[in-house]
Amino acid sequence: MKYQEAYRESLENPESFWGRAAEELVWDRKWDKVLEFSNPPFYKWFKGGMLNTCFNAVDYHVQQGRGDQVAVIYDSPVTNTIQKITYSQLQDRVARIAGFLQKLGVAKGHTVLIYMPMIPEALMSMLACARLGAIHSVVFGGFASRELAIRIDDAKPKVILSASCGIEVQRVIPYKPLLDEAIDIADHKPETCVILQRPQAKAELKQTRDLEWADLEGKAEPVGCVSVEATDPLYILYTSGTTGKPKGVVRDNGGHAVALKWSMKHIYGIEPGDVYWAASDVGWVVGHSYIVYGPLLMGATTIVYEGKPVGTPDPGAFWRLISQHGVKALFTAPTAIRAIKREDPKGEYLRKYDISSFDTLFLAGERLDPDTYYWASELLQVPVIDHWWQTETGWAIAGNFRGLELFPTKAGSATKPMPGYNVKILDGGTAEELGPNQNGVIVVKLPLPPCNLPTLWQDDRRFVESYMSPFPGYYLTGDGGYIDEDGYVFVMGRIDDVINVAGHRLSTGGMEEVLATHPNVAECAVVGAADSLKGQVPVGFVVLKAGVSRPHDEIVGELVQMVRKEIGPIAAFKQAAVVNRLPKTRSGKVLRGTMRKIADGESYKVPSTIDDPAILEEIGSAVLTIGYGKKAN
Repeated sequence: MKYQEAYRESLENPESFWGRAAEELVWDRKWDKVLEFSNPPFYKWFKGGMLNTCFNAVDYHVQQGRGDQVAVIYDSPVTNTIQKITYSQLQDRVARIAGFLQKLGVAKGHTVLIYMPMIPEALMSMLACARLGAIHSVVFGGFASRELAIRIDDAKPKVILSASCGIEVQRVIPYKPLLDEAIDIADHKPETCVILQRPQAKAELKQTRDLEWADLEGKAEPVGCVSVEATDPLYILYTSGTTGKPKGVVRDNGGHAVALKWSMKHIYGIEPGDVYWAASDVGWVVGHSYIVYGPLLMGATTIVYEGKPVGTPDPGAFWRLISQHGVKALFTAPTAIRAIKREDPKGEYLRKYDISSFDTLFLAGERLDPDTYYWASELLQVPVIDHWWQTETGWAIAGNFRGLELFPTKAGSATKPMPGYNVKILDGGTAEELGPNQNGVIVVKLPLPPCNLPTLWQDDRRFVESYMSPFPGYYLTGDGGYIDEDGYVFVMGRIDDVINVAGHRLSTGGMEEVLATHPNVAECAVVGAADSLKGQVPVGFVVLKAGVSRPHDEIVGELVQMVRKEIGPIAAFKQAAVVNRLPKTRSGKVLRGTMRKIADGESYKVPSTIDDPAILEEIGSAVLTIGYGKKAN
């Protein structure tokens, strides 16, 4: 089936399309109805069906005689460890972890919070919860105590699974003090915390609450899989909310498994036995979908990487993993590729490695700027595929198709809408549908395809208000952009990244595209700063490539001229600051909203997801230097 045929069927007859995809899984009871959409905007996939996600991701492959195949490769340059875990070994450990959770009283419908670094036990914990029908909520290891406490109070876990520490490039981060403080702050108190002791830091346990992981797993009896409804929650994953309270995105069991298994073959071109690497963290949605569930549902080999794109030990780290483990496809964020490009602009480290196994580079998490696209394409000589998706969707909304039909790439575009996603561009004011190449608000016509959030955790009202009320009948993505005459989707950034300069609505993403083409610029961001005359004016922040020693004023002058030439004087782009780094989340997204507040001299809260809070001080100094950062008039 080619793309157009698949896409048309997915919209015109979703029951047929997704029902056929669902046959690829093992069901304990077949569904009564593929799609239930009688109560818009709420929808249910595979209602009446029963299955177990852990069985489909682990036990099934052992039953098929592939227990000796490697399921997980743990590669940790920060601890100098490489470990390979077969499907049989994974099944045994997951069953025993589920066994000790069951002994602690965890059962179907209970919640378990997981606060762990990138180690195999993090994946095993998720799968063990799924095995029991318990609902897991993973919080990125090292999250601040107050933010962790908010998630504890919302999810109300019966048990928390954690480790004694996480390991960064040059430091060990003890988790236990952060966890203890979070529990002290939280109103909800978990019954038990299970702590995996790592040799780099031993945690002090509280006798009345804390238990040693090794003791429990060593004595545990393996337990089998509990059958759950397709519509039962598999996990809760928290994403930022505008009110300060995080939104608990709910993922169901049935639709999630169906869409992810379909995506592994048709988007990523992955078959059983292939080695697939998502260079992310299980604290993020990419880690859930494509470190854990997607590859294992397909019967592929997944990589758990405890390291960085640069600094562990050098900019060749990714190429070393691809070469050493025979990686077929890599999925990472554009910021990781920009970090490598900044440190090794000529790609000299790549020449040390044989990456002949490598088939495709997939990028997501933020917009892929054309300059990075061209650099990676030329260096790697494989397709570089940008695809666009969100925590809420769990898989891509738009992209290209390594296993279905590979389209010619247009730099700056995420290519075509995925089957199941009826993507439209609406005018933000009138809600009228716009034509080709017209910028507007990107929405998806309901119902959303399998794997998308059916609601928010115990908050249907907020689900409707946040995503469904602004444009009735549509899911609001929160992103702006356009679809061209060939049906290619261009995502230009969050809706609030469109600025109004003297009545002209301009995309900061378009300006970033121009800045990124400067030969000295490694990374850039543009935000709108308040201006008493024009309403808003764009302010640029640029990170230079390693080794650039030219005067900054000279480079900024060239950048101003480039924007003036490419976009025009109406952009009023006159200021840019050179900084060492851009403030980002741990998943690689640039914190433009926080930068905008700094430029406007507004008070701001340090985002809980920030990679390094110290960088905000440099941004503050930079905006003062160029005449912003004071309270706007």
